[in-house]
Amino acid sequence: MSDGSVGPKDTAHPPLRGTGDGAPTRLETSDAGTAGLPADAAPDKVAIASQWQLTWWAFKRHRLAMLGLWVIGLLYLIAIFSEFIAPDDPFKQNRRAVFHPPQMIHFIDRTEDGIQLRPYVWEMDRQRDPETLAITYTKSGEKIYLRMFGPGPEYKFWGIWTTNIHLFATVDPREKYFLFGADRLGRDMFSRIAYGTRISMSIGLVGVAISLVLGIVLGGLSGYYGGRIDMAIQRLIEFTLSLPTIPIWLALAAALPPSWPIYQQYFVITLIVSLVGWTELGRVVRGRFLAMKNDDFVIAARLDGASEPRIIFRHMLPSLTSHIIASLTLAVPLMILAETGLSFLGLGLQPPAISWGVLLKEAQNILSISQAPWLFIPGGFVVIAVLAFNFLGDGMRDAADPYGH
Repeated sequence: MSDGSVGPKDTAHPPLRGTGDGAPTRLETSDAGTAGLPADAAPDKVAIASQWQLTWWAFKRHRLAMLGLWVIGLLYLIAIFSEFIAPDDPFKQNRRAVFHPPQMIHFIDRTEDGIQLRPYVWEMDRQRDPETLAITYTKSGEKIYLRMFGPGPEYKFWGIWTTNIHLFATVDPREKYFLFGADRLGRDMFSRIAYGTRISMSIGLVGVAISLVLGIVLGGLSGYYGGRIDMAIQRLIEFTLSLPTIPIWLALAAALPPSWPIYQQYFVITLIVSLVGWTELGRVVRGRFLAMKNDDFVIAARLDGASEPRIIFRHMLPSLTSHIIASLTLAVPLMILAETGLSFLGLGLQPPAISWGVLLKEAQNILSISQAPWLFIPGGFVVIAVLAFNFLGDGMRDAADPYGH
């Protein structure tokens, strides 16, 4: 029976809200603003969260994207510290190790004294068949013990200081091991892949940076001003897209003088792979600028006396940041594949430069396929890098609009 008194506030239920027809309903906790976000993102935190926080919460739920992020981070660590990670000089030839097979690292060492945690590889003996003259390698029964942060061949880290400390080195500096085998000149494949990671992974970033500048500047001008400027830039984009990509790349790469030093070849190859990459981003930026230039916040900034560069870079461009990052992330693997393809065909980077494409060129013969299949390992790194970037790009594209989940 009601006596007109007011009882304690019911805190077990969420507050009421109107539906528009006068009938109140309960406020559900799974509103569109919090859908797709982690469980620890409370509604009050979501209400005051920035765009970057919402994007990060949505991105963390994409498991493949997180896996891709970790793989890409590992590859760039290898690229940064390639001299330290590589156990040997990638240019050093060893006639006694021609087509040396890979040696697996064992961590459990069983000896007469018991079982110890001690990394080692089995030593391989080189023999030549007296009839076929084919070179074979057999396990000798001896062990080559490894240690972390041990001395090895000297190198100049990033050309700054000289040291001989490597991540993994043999206990006896006179002994060698080949984790990924050796090529036709006896050069350590693992060391060459580590050095090649620096060029192959960085050429994608440099190429994307050039595409970013061209795409934003030309696409922004096209969408903001319109008229003749828009028509001229769009015809340029259409002309660029109409060109057959591979023949153009081959023609431009073949025009490079073979006497150029490595850094000049690297710079020109980066420009070549960036030639077509900016067009898609330019069209995206142009379309968004056309849609936004008459929005209220842009008109308000224009009436407030803001200059055109400030309107473009301070008000319009930040709203495209998440979409631009997602587009660029998906463009990096295309740059890597372009450089790898050109180098594989012999029209990109040339020895003594080391990249994944240059290393794959070594496997362009029947002998490599039949006797040294480990020369295809750089191709596995290309596949891993491309998949990781695609996973990362998909996750960033899905998280770019966290309110839409």
